[in-house]
Amino acid sequence: MLPFNVISEKKFEEYNEEELKTGAVFLVDKPLDWTSFQVVNKLRWVIRKTFKIKKIKVGHAGTLDPLATGLLIICVGKKTKEIDTYQGKEKEYTGTITVGGTTASFDLEEEIDQIFPTEHITEEELQDAALKLTGEIEQYPPIFSAVKIDGKRAYESARKGEEVKVKPRQVSVSKFDIDTSEFPKVHFTIVCSKGTYIRSMASDFGKLLDNGAHLSALRRERIGEFSL
Repeated sequence: MLPFNVISEKKFEEYNEEELKTGAVFLVDKPLDWTSFQVVNKLRWVIRKTFKIKKIKVGHAGTLDPLATGLLIICVGKKTKEIDTYQGKEKEYTGTITVGGTTASFDLEEEIDQIFPTEHITEEELQDAALKLTGEIEQYPPIFSAVKIDGKRAYESARKGEEVKVKPRQVSVSKFDIDTSEFPKVHFTIVCSKGTYIRSMASDFGKLLDNGAHLSALRRERIGEFSL
């Protein structure tokens, strides 16, 4: 029925129209290359078709980029009023930062535009960079992001080649553990607050090494008490 896994209090097919309108929460393991908006649209379409509902509210509680996979919380019916509550919860991610190359999007959405040597970088320097990105930090969102600037999404202007100026934001990172056994690929686990851009952390990680880096894989494992 659905091209992705959906978890809820009971089987999707066991819900009825009244329950869905009253409110339901679905946990989706978002597939690679899907936008969060596409997941919402697909679930809305299936709900309408399966339960013969003409109109129902469906929304997600926190965007995942197309190149990321993992937990997406979908709220249906009156539960959409609680989206802000879910968005504000702590997030946990796993993934990979590749050191030695940068991209305009801070991930693989754009092609690598600069290459740097990495042979001289030490384990101590890598661990120190991760430590400096732990705690209360200031970061700039990627210009290829959904942040609104003068009423427009930043990525809309960036994709047109227009200049984009984003403002820094304060975020909290309570955990940034790295595994450097496959360097220049650096595998990580990050636990952070709402509004943290892992792509920006990847870019900043490279800058702290006097080098370059980009996010090459990302998976959201947990939102608050909800996990994959």
